[in-house]
Amino acid sequence: MERHFETELGDLKNNLIEMGSLVDTQLANACEALFGGQKDLIRDVIEGDARVDAFDTKIDRQCQALLALTQPVAIDLRLLMAGLQINTQLERIGDIAVNLAERASALNPFLSFVHQTRLEEMAQIARIMVRDSLDAFINANPGQASRVLASDDVVDKLGWEIFGSVVSAMREDRTLIDPGAHMVVLTHHIERLADHATNIAEDVIFLVEARLVKHNADASQE
Repeated sequence: MERHFETELGDLKNNLIEMGSLVDTQLANACEALFGGQKDLIRDVIEGDARVDAFDTKIDRQCQALLALTQPVAIDLRLLMAGLQINTQLERIGDIAVNLAERASALNPFLSFVHQTRLEEMAQIARIMVRDSLDAFINANPGQASRVLASDDVVDKLGWEIFGSVVSAMREDRTLIDPGAHMVVLTHHIERLADHATNIAEDVIFLVEARLVKHNADASQE
């Protein structure tokens, strides 16, 4: 029974890693569509979301079954708790990838305007946060997770900077109102992307160190 339980936990972690890899690909394709003008990738991202949702359902059921049929304690229990949370964050990141891709067509004629802002830089930082939070989970590395937390403020500051520059451009040139509105919404999506990465990092710290760091500003200074 114990060996079977360990096997199930291993399968759970592997499923989370595979889902994370899929979500990372979704984000890469969405950003390439958005900032590189590769509109053919938009459909790939939208259709790929069904696979993300399938993983979400599979992992959720797996965690619930293990909680219902076993009596996990200590780190095994924390893995199940963290697994449920990380699964939710990954599913939401997948949704954000779709949201990014869906705005690529509208912004494609205005790529020069997009590249005049720091929107791509903001998206790249958020993507790195997602990847680093997943690496922290794979390697059980709370130090790397803490560094993810510290990056969240960088993304937030960039969001405000981009918002100000886009609004100024819209006031000066009315033809930029429509693309500017899309870009303002995109800053919100990217901020949420960073928030989900932060949540995963917090779950990693909980998993490895049995320590809750939500709403704890000191965690990012470790």
